[in-house]
Amino acid sequence: MMRVFITGASSGIGAALAREYAAQGAMLGLVARRAEVLAALVAELPHPERHAVYALDVTDHAALTSAAHDFIARAGGADIVIACAGVSHGTLTEHPEDQQVFDAILSTNVSATFATFSPFIESMKAQTGRRRLVGIASVAGVRGLPGAGAYSASKAAVVCYCESLRLELKPYGIDVVTIAPGYIATPMTQKNTYPMPFLMPAERFAAKAARAVASGVSYRVIPWQMGVVAKLLRMLPNWLYDFAFSKAPHKARKDPARIDPARKDPAGEA
Repeated sequence: MMRVFITGASSGIGAALAREYAAQGAMLGLVARRAEVLAALVAELPHPERHAVYALDVTDHAALTSAAHDFIARAGGADIVIACAGVSHGTLTEHPEDQQVFDAILSTNVSATFATFSPFIESMKAQTGRRRLVGIASVAGVRGLPGAGAYSASKAAVVCYCESLRLELKPYGIDVVTIAPGYIATPMTQKNTYPMPFLMPAERFAAKAARAVASGVSYRVIPWQMGVVAKLLRMLPNWLYDFAFSKAPHKARKDPARIDPARKDPAGEA
């Protein structure tokens, strides 16, 4: 039986991946902050008794490590670990109050990816067969987008981090797969007020992502049309990119009045 551990599993891409792998007969370890939403998700999956849920914030690295160790003990290891928890808000450096949101985005999107993978590596080295760590990046990490400095930076960091990790773990037969979604229909993209070309349903994305992970590909943009766009963006000289995107619509900033300084994740979407 395939054993899959997924963070950010309560909604969006994470929930779609949970449904996809459950339909394939996998045993799941599902992580998200909202216990009631996780419980409702598990109740609709095949063999709900097979799956473990962990209600925690991925920026709490001790709690995340504890959940990982519990899943390893329950399942006897993990075949696929997917770091899917993510947050997205616009940030503008001219607004000092955006510093907290900026830090939260990097903490959730980047540092928590490390914290998700780290507890599994030792046990994966001792396993045989398919062993894959999957980082969820974004096409937004290909070039810096105006008004989305934190999000673009975080996703570019995920790409580079996963590439480094792929080289480190290659001698042990552990694959590291980077999936870069384009526009996927999720609660996160529902906030966008600008056109989203090639928008894909989350369930269709999950099926394609699962196939990419199964193939062991090192990097995949989904949908493929956004992969073409990403390649073109990489090729543009800075002067042309600046001309084309300097007036692009900005991602909405988080209302500073809604930031709770007592929380580790004031951006709050994971």
